[in-house]
Amino acid sequence: MKPLFITLLMVMPMFASKELDEYNKRVRESTAVLSEIMHAGDKSIPEDLLRKAECVGIVPGLKRVGFIVGGQYGKGVLTCRLPNTIGWSALSTIRIEGGSIGLQIGAGETDVVFVVMDQRGMEKLSRDKFTVGGDASVMAGPVGRTADAQTDAMLHAEILAWSRARGVFAGVSLDGATLRPDNDDNDKVYHRRISQKEILHGDVNAPPDTMGLYDELNKYAPFRKTENVKP
Repeated sequence: MKPLFITLLMVMPMFASKELDEYNKRVRESTAVLSEIMHAGDKSIPEDLLRKAECVGIVPGLKRVGFIVGGQYGKGVLTCRLPNTIGWSALSTIRIEGGSIGLQIGAGETDVVFVVMDQRGMEKLSRDKFTVGGDASVMAGPVGRTADAQTDAMLHAEILAWSRARGVFAGVSLDGATLRPDNDDNDKVYHRRISQKEILHGDVNAPPDTMGLYDELNKYAPFRKTENVKP
């Protein structure tokens, strides 16, 4: 038993290091996705929507399969505004599963960006799991430098979403997809058992290797002061 125990002690740090490398890679890919989309000119996410967003989620390389209707699975990161002037929360690792990205044939990968537009939608993200379009209202987000053409329905949507596949960037509904925190990943990143609600409410600090994503996000959605916050 003793040699086995020693072997486990040696192997466990290797697994932890690999998982952290995957996490850091996911953050870098998310940063690149946001940067590339926001530099797409008239095909970008409207900056005024990002400035109003309560939360921003990015899922790079979402895997999709299907014929006419399809399935999807991917991991990404999520951050929400904190109720003060210090900016965005630490990142929570999230999973998207099931549902369909419109009509599609074949298999492939797509990048997904979604923004949560109000506090009600933000609180729903704190659940262990919710269904996009069922538990939260969602619409395909508009593209362009501004969202002047947004409809009344869009103004009341809790979540707006976009996807990019094969260089084509457009709004997407994500109806039927489930979104949940990846608790195992979050526990490893923050070195303790932690809920997504704790992460998004500012109970932990962001790891140093994630700063590049905040730098990119703050170009378009900088810190803002929340009303009725005690000094």
